[in-house]
Amino acid sequence: MVEAWFGPEFAWIPGTLLGTIGGGIGGPLAGIFAPRGKFKKQVLGFYYTILVISAVMFIAGVAALLSGQPYGVWYALGFPGLLCLILFGVLQGVVSKRYEEAELRKTMAKDL
Repeated sequence: MVEAWFGPEFAWIPGTLLGTIGGGIGGPLAGIFAPRGKFKKQVLGFYYTILVISAVMFIAGVAALLSGQPYGVWYALGFPGLLCLILFGVLQGVVSKRYEEAELRKTMAKDL
């Protein structure tokens, strides 16, 4: 058996941090600014950053599984990474759509 990358007492930290940052910042950012069409680069940049971090965590989880790490290590990295890849991948599309709708509303208002 290989020595664990980190102890089981720290297994909750990666998923908690990713979920708290993603949900605590991403939701309000997108909910406030996307319908208004403001800060598009920053909000979508945040979502892309979370997607990259999620992908790295998922890859690290798979690498931990393949290298024989204990359950607490590979699961603590792989599951939050996979979950956030799915959630933020879908939500990034939704947020982009909200920005498109806001742009359409602005264009229609100018035409009137």
